[in-house]
Amino acid sequence: MNPIPSRESQVLRAAAALVDAFASNDTTRYFACFSEDATFLFHTVPQPLMSRHAYEQLWEQWQAEGFAVLGCRSSNAQVSLLGDVAIFLHDVATHLRVGGEELHLEERETIVFRLHGDHWLACHEHLSALSDS
Repeated sequence: MNPIPSRESQVLRAAAALVDAFASNDTTRYFACFSEDATFLFHTVPQPLMSRHAYEQLWEQWQAEGFAVLGCRSSNAQVSLLGDVAIFLHDVATHLRVGGEELHLEERETIVFRLHGDHWLACHEHLSALSDS
């Protein structure tokens, strides 16, 4: 008999699935990791995105302009549980192609997960530049 995974391990698995889908440039699998009402705050975008749909539209525009994720690595993961909500923090190293140019970014990210039935979906993502301080 397999023990039921702890909520922390469930969140870590949900976060790993999200990062893996992003790293694989798998649009369908990536957006399936987010609730429809998810919000997004990226240091590279001038305004918050107030729904998954808004982010999907921006993603499509980026891809039309040559955007692709070439790889992504998560490190220093931490999880804080607050009932049916979990806060996942990590450092993220991303390899992208943007307009024919390859970029390597070092960033810090907070992803808020909310329990939906028996699985965790991301409901907020905040990506910040990793400062050198």
